[in-house]
Amino acid sequence: MWLLIAFIAVPLIEIGLFIQVGGAIGLWPTLLIVLVTAFLGTFLVRTQGAMALGQLRSSFSDMRDPTEPLVHGAMILFAGALLLTPGFFTDAVGFSLLIPAVRSAAFRAIRARVNIQSFGTPGGPAHAAGPTHTSAQGDIIDVDYHEISENDAPKGSSGWTKHKPEPKTTPKD
Repeated sequence: MWLLIAFIAVPLIEIGLFIQVGGAIGLWPTLLIVLVTAFLGTFLVRTQGAMALGQLRSSFSDMRDPTEPLVHGAMILFAGALLLTPGFFTDAVGFSLLIPAVRSAAFRAIRARVNIQSFGTPGGPAHAAGPTHTSAQGDIIDVDYHEISENDAPKGSSGWTKHKPEPKTTPKD
C-alpha cells in the first residue's frame, strides 16, 4: 500500500515543485538546475560509492560484519538513482542519502525494525571449510589412493563381475 502511495505522491510533488520553481525563476534556469544536480550527483555517488566499497573490502579482510557497509552501498546506489531522476524532491532525498550521518541514522532505524537471525553450519567453521565424505553412520572415511594410467591397468576381467557370453543366434530367412 505504501508503495502505491509513493508512486502517486512523488510525481505529484515533483510536478508541483517544477511549476513553482519554473514560475519563480523561469524554464531554462530550472532545466539547468536539474542537469547540474544530475552531474553533481553522479560525481558524488562515484566518490561515496568508492569509499563504501573500500569499507566493504576492509570489513571482509578484517572478518567483521559487512552489513553496515552493504547497507551504505545500497543507499548510495539508491541515492544515485534518485539524483538521475529529474526533480527537486528526488534530488533532495538523493543528496541527503549521500550524507554519511543520514545514512547511519537510516541504518539504525532500519536495523531497529528488522529482525535479523544468523545461521551457521553444524560443527562450526571446521565443517564450513568444504565437503566431507561421511558414511551413513556419520563416520569420516579417510582414503588414500593413487592413479593408474592405462599402461599400468590390469588386463582382462577384474573378477568382480562375471561376464555372460551373448547367446548365438542364427539368421532366419
